[in-house]
Amino acid sequence: MKIAVCVKYVPDTAIKIKLAADRRSVDLSDATHVVNPYDEFAVEEALQIRERRGGEVVVISAGGERAAAGLRSCLAMGADRAVLVQDDRLEAADSLGVGTVLAAVCREIAPDLLLFGKHAIGVDNGQVPAVVAELLDLPQVSVVTKLELHDGGFRAEREIEGAREVVEGTLPAVVTAQKGLNNPRYASLKGIMAAKKKTLDIRSMDSLGLGAGEISPRLEVLEVTLPPPRPPGKTLTGEPAEVVPRLLRLLHEEAKVL
Repeated sequence: MKIAVCVKYVPDTAIKIKLAADRRSVDLSDATHVVNPYDEFAVEEALQIRERRGGEVVVISAGGERAAAGLRSCLAMGADRAVLVQDDRLEAADSLGVGTVLAAVCREIAPDLLLFGKHAIGVDNGQVPAVVAELLDLPQVSVVTKLELHDGGFRAEREIEGAREVVEGTLPAVVTAQKGLNNPRYASLKGIMAAKKKTLDIRSMDSLGLGAGEISPRLEVLEVTLPPPRPPGKTLTGEPAEVVPRLLRLLHEEAKVL
């Protein structure tokens, strides 16, 4: 079985956000990047399927040169090979542009199963998997917490409000991973050393038959602003008999939680 996992190298959410000088983007020049955490669930699921059923796990990314580090992290976890569509313009591409590129790669690879994280942290759009599924004319199931494969088909479970939904379908298919699907493994020292020796398959837009127009953003960001500062907290002092009525009044009139 051939499994493709599409991953994104994203800014670590622990960083302090800084705005660019034009206030139309976030300054990521000093940001630490990591593999999107939801994509790690997808990689782990692919590795477990390969361990049970055999086959090959191919990790795919689209972006600038720094995305190569994310792919090597996936190789260190145990992925067999990695493909990077390297083009700095992809860093500013929208979901349709990125999805178009990933679909072109997957069309060549022809996997039996395509795995994604449910969304990439930072943008939180969750649209790329749907774009790929649509362009490849494949069924899609999102936010999956349990996945079972059988000959030519799959059974997926996903949590919905107040219930659990079961979806069955045929392969190939696009599945997006939710937290709870598995526990991603840590890369071993042996895996890290082996990943350094593996060669990434670097592809260009031209090699996929794609031009700049197909990844040009269709949305324009006019302004990016930071959240407003939180108002300072209030400290109530005094005897409990005095403080409790004041606290209740503040919760009711100001916080409006009562």
